[in-house]
Amino acid sequence: MIGLVLIGVVAGFLAGISPCILPVLPIVLVAGATGTGDPAQPDAADAPRRAGIARPVAVVVGLALSFSILILAGSEIISLLHLPEDSLRDAGIALLILVGLGYLIPPLGALLERPFARIRTRRPSGRDGGFVLGLALGVLYVPCAGPVLAAITVVGATHRVGLNAVFVTAAFAVGTAVPLLAVALAGGQLSRRITGLRRHAARARFVGGVVLIVMAVAIAFNTFQGLERDVPSYSTALQSSAKVRSQLNALAGQQATTLTKCKPADTALLNCGPAPQFKGITAWLNTPGGKPLTMAQLRGKVVLVDFWTYSCINCQRTLPHVEAWYREYAKDGFVVVGVHTPEFPFEHVVSNVRTEAAGFGVRYPVAVDDNYDTWNAYNNEYWPADYLIDAQGNVRHVNFGEGDYSTTGQMIRELLADAHNGTDLPPPANVPDLTPTGEMNPETYVGYERLQYLVPNESVAQNQAAAYHFPKTLPLGGMGLSGTWTDHAQEATAGSGAELELGFVAQDVYLVLGGTGTVEESINGHPTATLKVGGVPRLFTLYKANTTGQGTMLLRVSPGVQVYDFTFG
Repeated sequence: MIGLVLIGVVAGFLAGISPCILPVLPIVLVAGATGTGDPAQPDAADAPRRAGIARPVAVVVGLALSFSILILAGSEIISLLHLPEDSLRDAGIALLILVGLGYLIPPLGALLERPFARIRTRRPSGRDGGFVLGLALGVLYVPCAGPVLAAITVVGATHRVGLNAVFVTAAFAVGTAVPLLAVALAGGQLSRRITGLRRHAARARFVGGVVLIVMAVAIAFNTFQGLERDVPSYSTALQSSAKVRSQLNALAGQQATTLTKCKPADTALLNCGPAPQFKGITAWLNTPGGKPLTMAQLRGKVVLVDFWTYSCINCQRTLPHVEAWYREYAKDGFVVVGVHTPEFPFEHVVSNVRTEAAGFGVRYPVAVDDNYDTWNAYNNEYWPADYLIDAQGNVRHVNFGEGDYSTTGQMIRELLADAHNGTDLPPPANVPDLTPTGEMNPETYVGYERLQYLVPNESVAQNQAAAYHFPKTLPLGGMGLSGTWTDHAQEATAGSGAELELGFVAQDVYLVLGGTGTVEESINGHPTATLKVGGVPRLFTLYKANTTGQGTMLLRVSPGVQVYDFTFG
């Protein structure tokens, strides 16, 4: 445990000097620079020196405290209070703006500090306001995510907080506070070195208040989103040893696996270690009486564990190959288990999974993994993903995404031959490989959680109806909205006069639609189809051609229809 705590301190320090925390540095610098004391007070000669240390410390202590509480208990707080997921972040932004206004309006600043002054039965000091500022900043502080922070986050999200998790979180907070404290102290030193700054303390606080408000607004509108994704490799490099990963997995309640030894590019069978058990399955489909399967029951069989989700076009193109393998080799001791791990909320509904699986002709067992427990047991990150397991229960090959079916098919035959001493197998089925190879749009989401290609590139109104207008020009790969839409995290619901425009390059265009209503489609100004939407949300084909084409697609969407995401082939 001591070693993991030390790793936590180092990981926090590396996070604190990584580029992704640059958005908070001006705020920390201002916090240190504006805590210089008030020359009008009787102890003014000594106040700058003491405030120059006390206020930065108060800021960083407040930040570390609120950040730690949010990481460990944030999901529980949100759940108990029935709050939206962004509510704590919004509260932090509002508090930061309020502190900024306190800099601009001294009576308001004194009011914010007064509760802390009452606790210590004396008049407010600069450090009190600094602590309030740190509390606000901790909610907005998003350090670079490495294995340590990821493990801590999983602990909080799964409500497994124990004493060890608290120690590691505190260690991470201490580590990340060190460079931030240095920045805050540097701000204080700078303020005292600049001639005459103390004589203009009111002006300095005014400038500091403006900086706080500007930075709060910038954070609110995700101005630094791209910067926060640029995580340097050294933030995880020192956390990747097998021993540390094992301890982190234990902390998060996850078993470490050796599956990373198997690379998708491998063309020969490898031994990647025992296959993880099926965990936390909500329901089993296509098994006798809906009874669960276990790896112990499957011992002696060759097993393909296929992670999929029914609205994923990549998974849909893979299914014919998986189904063909099952048809060909089931009588020879081959079993497929399709682990359905949902991407969208409607895919959590077991009846939806059952209906769509039957529609795709899936006859092999399906494990509904609504809580991602089996997904996490395999440390999986992809739809689709295939794990090929031999008769002794060891993973021998993995494949992520589409394609390379011939390699997987040949490996299935090799493992079956090994398991049954050269059993005669039927010839491989000739299922065409429809994996796209040409240029095409990237997957394009319409919900704000993963909204990337909207033109103009601006924030949308979240979870409330708003009017939008098409851009004057729409580039290939771009998407535009017009009329009234209510944009949710994973989909947008059409309102009055709702239209959507898409500039596409692809051979095929697909769209996940839900709700009830119609979608009128036209391409390059020519009407092509009217889609009737109703029942279980599913994937619709909008465009299909023999070769890659490009153009502008216009969709007129009736009120109540939900638009999720575009995929391409």
